[in-house]
Amino acid sequence: MAAFNLSKLRANLADYIPQTLPRLPSWPSAHASMNPDDDTDTAADTAPTDDSPPPPMHLADPSPLPPAPKTNRDLLDACDNFPYHQTDPRLFRAHTNTYYRLHVAAHPTTPLGYILPSVAQVFHGLPDWHVDDSSRSLTLVTADSEAERSRAVALTTQALRRTGHFRVLEGWRGELYPVYGARGELLFSVERAASALFGVVSYGCHMTAYTLGPVPTTTATTTTTTTTAEDTPSTPPPSSPSSETAPEPPAPNPQPQTEMLLWIPRRSPTKQTYPSHLDNTVAGGIATGESPLETLLRESAEEASLPAAFVRAHAKAAGTVSYFHIRDARADEPPPPTNDNDDGNDSGGGGGGEVESGGKSAHLALLQPECQYIYDLLLPPSAPFTPHPNDAEVASFTLMTVPEVQLRLSRGEFKPNSALVLLDFFVRHGVITAETEAREGEGGGGGLAEICARLHRRLGFGGV
Repeated sequence: MAAFNLSKLRANLADYIPQTLPRLPSWPSAHASMNPDDDTDTAADTAPTDDSPPPPMHLADPSPLPPAPKTNRDLLDACDNFPYHQTDPRLFRAHTNTYYRLHVAAHPTTPLGYILPSVAQVFHGLPDWHVDDSSRSLTLVTADSEAERSRAVALTTQALRRTGHFRVLEGWRGELYPVYGARGELLFSVERAASALFGVVSYGCHMTAYTLGPVPTTTATTTTTTTTAEDTPSTPPPSSPSSETAPEPPAPNPQPQTEMLLWIPRRSPTKQTYPSHLDNTVAGGIATGESPLETLLRESAEEASLPAAFVRAHAKAAGTVSYFHIRDARADEPPPPTNDNDDGNDSGGGGGGEVESGGKSAHLALLQPECQYIYDLLLPPSAPFTPHPNDAEVASFTLMTVPEVQLRLSRGEFKPNSALVLLDFFVRHGVITAETEAREGEGGGGGLAEICARLHRRLGFGGV
């Protein structure tokens, strides 16, 4: 393999990166082929079997969520919306036979992510990349080391950003996300905003901070009777042992009942994705070179003003949540309006989806397989601090009861992946059980077992 020539790449960057990028023709609704490059329909005449051609499919927005109230399964479907081979093999193959697979030449048999055909076509003719339409693959063919591969990817994504073709790159962060191989080895790093274009697994951490407070009780109305001295004997009458039983011993003071209260932030209306949605107490992406705990400590201070020393000592790791998300235009939209007079419930725009605008690319249903490291943090009522905003990413924090959080979830007010993290939290803390799912009419199809399985999905990339 020829050595990676960074100087030559820089010198010729303007020559091989077009200033305007082609768009694939739209996929007509009557086009039955699963290959968007086919010019003719290839609809199947046979009865649908597992070996029959997949049904027509649009790579556009997933089906919208039903109107509120949304069930726990609806919340799963809103985030973990890439089809499952086990439940719908034809739809699964329809997707996987359409996308291009990302590879690096040093690991030719290891797919790293799924790429939309309209994205893969942009790489035709670019140095360092090879597009094979017959095998539907995109391969980074130059560079033998992680550092060289990362430089090649950085130069390509920077050039794509300058063309202005992909709106998702308008949210450029200047942060690098790691891309791992099948054994967890770091293969290269990619700009955070570009990770969805390549369909690679991204990693993050989410923490739910909660406290235990007294359960509100209804105050009983007490009636007071006024008596006079004549009505009150000076000494009590003697008791008759034969007519009265021994007095009952005083009951022990009952322990005060407590309930769980969760610290819920509302995202800023200026956030690039999911503006003004409700979120987990702390959440953030794990950058190259960072551990999950390091990310958690940084984000806790930046977003919630929580002392790093306290979080390090008291945050409890609770495993991971993984899902395969097909991104849609809802990433740009504020949450549904409510009648609540809640702080920060402002409408606001944001970038991130691929939306038709001034000749730029139309909306792309970008693929985002993600793995989140999960933490819990119990804040004692005596803690001298509470979560409060420390940067422009969070509008406000509200202490909510479990029923209120569940109500907000059912209204679709939470960021989709944050809703899944809360479902996991409720499962682990006994709020969601097999019995509650049965009462909600969700026992069919697996109920609690289905929720648990889908919260920990095998992604097939990066060893996850």
